[in-house]
Amino acid sequence: MFNNNTFKIFAEKEIYKVIQDKNQSIEIEINSKSENYILNVNEIDFINYLVDKYSIKNINLKFNEKFITTHEKDIPLEQFPSLGFRSIGRSEVYKKGVIRYHIPYEGREELLHCIPSSRLMWTLDVLVENNCLCFDIINFYDDSQRIVNEANGNIHNIERQSNNIIADVSAYNSTLFYSIETLVKQRKQHFFKTNNLLNSLGVPIRKTENLPNTFAIPTAQTSKKFKIPEPIVTEQGYKPDPTLEVSIYQEILQTIHDVGKQFERMPSTYASKNEEDLRDHILLFLEPRFEGSATGETFNKKGKTDILLRYQNSNVFIAECKFWKGAKSFLKTITQLLGYLTWRDSKAAVVIFSQNQDFSSVIKTVEKEAPEHPNFLGFVNKNEETWLNYRFHIDGDPNREIKVAVLLFHIPDK
Repeated sequence: MFNNNTFKIFAEKEIYKVIQDKNQSIEIEINSKSENYILNVNEIDFINYLVDKYSIKNINLKFNEKFITTHEKDIPLEQFPSLGFRSIGRSEVYKKGVIRYHIPYEGREELLHCIPSSRLMWTLDVLVENNCLCFDIINFYDDSQRIVNEANGNIHNIERQSNNIIADVSAYNSTLFYSIETLVKQRKQHFFKTNNLLNSLGVPIRKTENLPNTFAIPTAQTSKKFKIPEPIVTEQGYKPDPTLEVSIYQEILQTIHDVGKQFERMPSTYASKNEEDLRDHILLFLEPRFEGSATGETFNKKGKTDILLRYQNSNVFIAECKFWKGAKSFLKTITQLLGYLTWRDSKAAVVIFSQNQDFSSVIKTVEKEAPEHPNFLGFVNKNEETWLNYRFHIDGDPNREIKVAVLLFHIPDK
């Protein structure tokens, strides 16, 4: 090929320097954000935006789609193999046939220039042409097998080196979320400490230590790329909001889950109960397990089906207990919850009792319909098949995030 567009494949710059530059840019961008932005932005959305921006699209060489083209080129005599008529110092050129191998690829072209952390002591002059990695073989001998052998050797080495680069990039991408999350949290904690806010965070709720044995809960048996936009913050200043500790939230959900599993194990006892009766039974187990110093009664009732946890006249946890009545009713229940909760990082639960014989279809409907809600932010995880965790936001402000757990229980009608 012998022109100015060629480069030495996998041999021009260390991949660790590319990754190092990325990490430095991430830190610079996070540190450039104002205190107002860091303290008010939806943390998960900001992290996802940075992950999307700074992840590296890996190289994908499509060896199975390779093809060849041919052309003629003037080759200087000095580049010929050792032939009898070659003479040192002679400047003649001779026209020879050239077979160009094209390997289509996707991903970041820069990676073709990078030296992987594990490498072969080998390189090759290549060029990029029409989204293909190309190399040339000059037909000096009119020997097709010799050309095939040379080409296969080059392709084998390219594939080995590309796999090494892919491993390096995959390792970087796999830890990117955690690395960015750590930096964002460190930046946030810096502002918290600066403003002496740490002591004013958290709802003062603790687990009751002397829970009577009569209230013991049976343990359940465990059996084209879209770019993420940068989150926008419209709030000015930061007011610390009381938040329910994650560990307490998980204990509340676990208690509800264990009681619900008891309903499933004894359908003849609970199938005739209405929503309010089942809600009251859940409260029977919740109330003695947690006590609050902010209010005399930690858990409160609102309407017919709600379980509330209040702090300073505001709701920081709410659960809605509903019989399954289809997707429309399910989405309406989420809207209700989001209307009740206004605190940043509030937490909620939808407790669904299903009398449907085909319980699996109910679970699938929940999984399908939850992302269709206009306030949906993302799926978090599954604690198990019937315990799904999601992220939503209140109306009009995607930075005011609500955590919503959906717990489903099968209580078939008698």
